[in-house]
Amino acid sequence: MMKIQISAVALLVALSMASLFEIGLASTNTVPAFLWSPHLQSANGELDEVVNYQVMSAKDLVGSVFTQGGWSNFLCSEKKLEQPVDVALVFIGRELLSSDVSSKRNSDSALVNTLSNLFTASNFSLAFPYIAAPEEERMENLLLSGLKEACPNNVGVSNIVFSDSCFVQDGTIQKLSDLQSFKDHLLARRETRKEGETDLVVLCSEGSESKSQAAQSHSERESILELVSSVEQSGSKYTALYVSDPYWYTSYKTLQRFLAETAKGNSTPEVATACDELCKFKSSLLEGILVGIVFLLILISGLCCMAGIDTPTRFETPQDS
Repeated sequence: MMKIQISAVALLVALSMASLFEIGLASTNTVPAFLWSPHLQSANGELDEVVNYQVMSAKDLVGSVFTQGGWSNFLCSEKKLEQPVDVALVFIGRELLSSDVSSKRNSDSALVNTLSNLFTASNFSLAFPYIAAPEEERMENLLLSGLKEACPNNVGVSNIVFSDSCFVQDGTIQKLSDLQSFKDHLLARRETRKEGETDLVVLCSEGSESKSQAAQSHSERESILELVSSVEQSGSKYTALYVSDPYWYTSYKTLQRFLAETAKGNSTPEVATACDELCKFKSSLLEGILVGIVFLLILISGLCCMAGIDTPTRFETPQDS
């Protein structure tokens, strides 16, 4: 009986450690996404603010944007435009994780606060806190594929532009170099855009590594605020999507750190000794597992010792001489 209890305790401890490992791993590999529009409204005319807490793939996110977000209603020419918008903005970040949104100690609190303010101040907003980071295909290519699936007959987007930092496979897509080029493009399209047409504008962040090499690069927060402000000043109706895609950028940082550590005579101490968020998570997780194993062994050893104590259940009464 005692052996069964020991096995049950060990199993519960192991399952608890496994569940903590899975939760930590999921929070590391998920990214947030926010969809908002100050011009679109729900069917009842009230503020529509929905948060989807399900963990979904990046492809499912794109599908939800076109269905729940209503993008197929104004990006597909064969569908009726009950609430048309002039511009559909897409911001693809490179560093924000789901843990940065839920935790107070996030890597970029200013970006999180900006997205939160835009989300809550809009008439229509959707939030997807847990999106599985795409590892095989970039988010910008998934967006184009989702657009073609949502509009199989004819894509009603009159003008599609991407930033140079976006890696798209379609060579016919127009690309712009910097943020000022996007502002000039939006002003020019305001004069030439026909009624009922919608432009798709996609801006991809270059990440902090690129910002250290180019002094004129803007942070994700600055790019979002300036582009949204430019659209609002032009009087155009818009809807916006922010989604983080840190996989390729994180892979680049990992490769750079590996090359710096293995290089002979050219390793940079600042890069070789730096420990990013992923490194800290792995070290903390490994430390917790080792401590848990030690305590588990102590617990099992103590229970075994207690089970091995053999004492008589009754004592004989002394005989009177």
